[in-house]
Amino acid sequence: MTILNRRSLSGIALVGASAIVLAGCASAPETTPGSTDSGSAGPAVSDFLPCMVSDAGGFDDKSFNQLGFEGLQEAAGALGVDYKTAESKSDADYAPGIDNLIAQGCTLVITVGFNLSAATVTAAKANPDIEFAIIDDAADNDFDGKVDAPNIKPILFDTAQAAFLAGYATASYTKTGTIATWGGMNYPTVAIFSDGLAQGIAYYNKQKSKDVKLIGYDPKDPDSYTVTGGFEANDAAKTTAANFLDQGADVLVPVGGPIFQSAGAAIQDAGSDAVLLGADADVYNTFPTYDSLYFTSILKNIDPAVQDVVKSAASGALDYTPYIGTLDNGGVGIAPFHDYESKVSPDLQGELDTITNSIKSGDIKVTSYLSK
Repeated sequence: MTILNRRSLSGIALVGASAIVLAGCASAPETTPGSTDSGSAGPAVSDFLPCMVSDAGGFDDKSFNQLGFEGLQEAAGALGVDYKTAESKSDADYAPGIDNLIAQGCTLVITVGFNLSAATVTAAKANPDIEFAIIDDAADNDFDGKVDAPNIKPILFDTAQAAFLAGYATASYTKTGTIATWGGMNYPTVAIFSDGLAQGIAYYNKQKSKDVKLIGYDPKDPDSYTVTGGFEANDAAKTTAANFLDQGADVLVPVGGPIFQSAGAAIQDAGSDAVLLGADADVYNTFPTYDSLYFTSILKNIDPAVQDVVKSAASGALDYTPYIGTLDNGGVGIAPFHDYESKVSPDLQGELDTITNSIKSGDIKVTSYLSK
C-alpha cells in the first residue's frame, strides 16, 4: 500500500458557479489506444467539429473517460456532425493529442481529467479562437481563483453530495462496522468522494447512535489519504483492497477509474462477503464482471454535461461559467442497489429521499472544495 501526501488545490476557489440542467446517454467507445479516430452521425450541418482527448485510462475505462466519450458521441449524433478523438496512453500523449486535433480542424476540444489541465491551458492560450472544456478540473493552475484562459469551460461535479448518500447507505448496511475508502491519487476531484462518504457515515452515526468506522480517509487529516499512486487496475490497487479486507472492512469504496476492478478481484480472491461501490459510472452496467459485489455506485453524470457543452458550442452560445453538478441539478447521484435491493433496510430508501431533499434545500450542509 502506498501513501502519498501530494495534493493538488486546482479549482478550490470556483464556488457558486451557475448550473445547467442536463440529460442523455450513449453507447460505449471503440478506439485504438494512442490514436486519433473519427466518427460520423449523418451529414454535417456546419463546420463545427467537436473533439476529445482522454486521460491515460482510455475511452474504455468503464468510468469517467468512457462517460465523456459517450456524451460527445451522443451530441454529435443529435447534431449530425462528425467528431474526432485522441486516446492517451500516458501523460506524454496529452499535449500532442490536443495539438493533433487542433491541426485536424477541431473547433471544440474537450479534455478528460485534471491530469490534462496544464496541456489544456497551454493549448487554449495558444489558440484563442478555439473553444475548450475540461472535465474534473477548474483550469486554475496558478491558483488565483480564475480560469487560466477565457476560452475554457470547466465541467465539475460536487460528488460529495452523492457520496454523503452512499456513506449513509453503507453505514446502514455494514455488518462489521468498518468501511474502507481510498483513491488513485490525492487530488480534490478524487478525495471529494471519500470526504462526502465520511460525512454521510458521521451523519448516520449521529442519527442512529452508532459507531461505524471509516478507514483509508480521515477528514481531519486529508493528507493521510490512502492512494494507490495511479489510476490503473494493477497489483498495487489489488493489494490496497486486500489490506483493507484484512482490517475487517466489509464495504470497499475505491475512487479512481479502473481501480475498482482490482478491488473486486481482491474480494473474490479472499472469499469475502464484502461489497463494492463504484465511482463515476454505474459499474453494475459498465463492468458486470463483479455484479454480485456491487452495492451501489456514486455517480457523476458526465455524459449529459458533455452533451450540453457540445450542443451549446455548436449553436455559438457556449457559456464559459464553470458547470458544477449537484444533486439539485441532477449532475450527481447514486445508482440503484441492484442485487442488494432486498438486502438493505426497508426504511433506507425513504431515509435517503429525505436526506436528498434536505441537501437540496440546504438543511443538511455537505462541504467540499466546491462548496466551502
